[in-house]
Order: sequence, then C-alpha cells, then structure tokens
Amino acid sequence: MELKVITKIGNDLDKSKKVIDRLIEDNLKTKLDNYLKKFEKNSAEWIIEVKLDKNKKWLFNWILQVNLDWNDYRYEREDYKNLDDLINHLFLHLKEELSNK
Repeated sequence: MELKVITKIGNDLDKSKKVIDRLIEDNLKTKLDNYLKKFEKNSAEWIIEVKLDKNKKWLFNWILQVNLDWNDYRYEREDYKNLDDLINHLFLHLKEELSNK
C-alpha cells in the first residue's frame, strides 16, 4: 500500500504550510485510520490531493480530492473562516462516506 499526500497551497498560506500538513496528518491518523484499513492491500494506491487558497474576502477556499484504490471522493468549500475547522470538516465528510461502504 502506498499513500501519496499532495498539498497545493496559495502564496498567502506559505506560513501556514506546517500547520496544514499537521492537520492533514492528524485527521488521517485519528479520524480515518480504521476506515482506511478496508483499502489496505499490497497493490492499493491512495492519493489525497489538497488544494487550499484564500479568496478576495480573505476567507479560505478548499478542495479535497481522494482516490482510494480506484474509488474517487471530492469535497470542496468556499468562504470558510477557520482553517482548522475547515480541514477537520472535510475529512469528517470523507469519514462519513467511508463508513457507509
């Protein structure tokens, strides 16, 4: 099994890169660890792509695209005020969808 996490952030968020990476890692370890076990195979490939930027209102726009063993998931939000809540919220949606499988 191979997990690739790709993070693309806007220039305005360069100082927040470490925080963003930590939040993503925390969500993968705490919220999704049991759900991701369903996809554990030697040949499984997981790709998690995160795109994050600030808009003209200085609020966050975010896209989370996930491919887990050829199953695609996509979540996006715009005009979100709190970065921590946004990241946690989108990973919660992924967790809920995985729990239904």
